[in-house]
Amino acid sequence: MQLGVNIDHIATLREVRKAIFPDPVKAAEIAEMAGADGITVHLREDRRHIQERDVALLMETIDTKLNLEMAVAKDVVEKALEYKPQCACLVPEKREELTTEGGLNVCGNVDEVTRVTKILQDNGTVVSLFIDPSEDQIKAAEETGAKFIELHTGEFANAKTEIEQMKELDKLIAAAELAHKLGIGVNAGHGLDYHNVSLMHKVPHLEELNIGHSIVARAVFVGLEKAVREMKELIRSND
Repeated sequence: MQLGVNIDHIATLREVRKAIFPDPVKAAEIAEMAGADGITVHLREDRRHIQERDVALLMETIDTKLNLEMAVAKDVVEKALEYKPQCACLVPEKREELTTEGGLNVCGNVDEVTRVTKILQDNGTVVSLFIDPSEDQIKAAEETGAKFIELHTGEFANAKTEIEQMKELDKLIAAAELAHKLGIGVNAGHGLDYHNVSLMHKVPHLEELNIGHSIVARAVFVGLEKAVREMKELIRSND
C-alpha cells in the first residue's frame, strides 16, 4: 500500500502570514526522501493554501507523482489541463468549510463529472473520485469512466466508539470490494492518523492512502522527515 503525503497545511502556515516560507515544494522534497510514494495538494478555488505557482514547481521538481485534488470548476480544470499532473482527485468544495466535509455527489452530477473526467484522462491525467463508501456513489463513479475512487474515511476517523468505528470500517470494506468488482482502483483518505491507520489493512484492494493533517501535526514535534517515515512504517508493517 502506498502513501501519498498531503502538504496543504505547509502552505496554510505560509499563507497565514503571506510569507515565502515554509515552502511546500521543500516539504515535498523531504517527504519523498522519507519514503512518500506521492505528493498530494488541493488547488482550491479560493487559493487559501496551495497556489498555482506551487503546483507548477512541484510538477518540475518532484520525483514521484503529483495528485492534484480539485473541484469540478472551470478555472481549476483549465489549470489541471495546463499542468498535467499524473493524478487528479475530484472533490466537493465549499468556501465556508475548514476542510473537505464529505464525498463528491457523483450520483447527482454524473454528466459533469464524466465530462471533466474524460478531458483530464484524455490529457494524460489519471482521475479518481473522492466519494463516500456508498454503493450508489460507486456505481455512479463507474459510469464516469474514472480509473480510481478515493474512499472518504472521515466518518471512520471521527467515530466516537469502537462499535461506531467498526460499523464505518465495514462500510469501507464493502465499498472497496464493490469497486474492485467493477474494475475500479481503490484509494482512501481523510482523517487518518497514527492510531487508526493500522485498521486500513482490513480494507481490501487499497492501493494508496492520502494523509496530510496528522503528518504535518506530528512534524511540529518530531520533524517532517521522521513524521513521514513513521507513517510509512505503520502502513508497511500492516501490508
